[in-house]
Amino acid sequence: MTVTTTDETYEPDRAGRLLLAERDALVPLLRAAPDEAYAIRTCCPGWTVRHLLAHCGSALMRVVESRFEEGVYSPESNERDIAERADWPNSRIVDELERGMTEAGPAMAAAKGRLDGVALGEWVHSGDVREAWGEPGAYGGDRLADALPLLAAYSRSEFSTATPGLAVHADVDGWDEPLILGATDGRRPPARYIGDAPTLIRLCAGRPLTGTRYELAGATERELALFG
Repeated sequence: MTVTTTDETYEPDRAGRLLLAERDALVPLLRAAPDEAYAIRTCCPGWTVRHLLAHCGSALMRVVESRFEEGVYSPESNERDIAERADWPNSRIVDELERGMTEAGPAMAAAKGRLDGVALGEWVHSGDVREAWGEPGAYGGDRLADALPLLAAYSRSEFSTATPGLAVHADVDGWDEPLILGATDGRRPPARYIGDAPTLIRLCAGRPLTGTRYELAGATERELALFG
């Protein structure tokens, strides 16, 4: 399998495709879970599974409804969105998430990449839910075929918190070509990552690395964090 990440190979429907595939995998898991499972803490500080899903659903519905007021997606905005859903039953939280995952794709395609990071973040949060519940497949699986190119594109976007001037050549297990993260300014040689895809996602998303194995040369773990 080959990862391509150049602008020439940009696929406007990739973000929506990732959301639809993740919807089909995640929503049945959510529907089958007991209410007490929604109170389990996630790796996101202060957030339970319910908080995280409420954030995800609201973030996607902002895309669907084109609601991007000043400060949107800031920590304060995210907390307000969660608070607005405090009296919703868990089933309604999942209903909104399912609708957002179903309907956000066309708006993301029309935005020509500017909203693709929302889809990537939703997919990472789906991994957070799996991790919290001890389910397999967190930050991995077949959906990496779309998630990794989105990660590479996001690492070069204006929204990324990637270290300026740092490029990372990632030799990902099972992929034919290196994944290039970030962009060099010529003053610093590219860093190199060797390891599996889920661990790379953990590094870039600031998720726990306990139990992982990888090689990283020319950069620190902190410098690979793309989401602040």
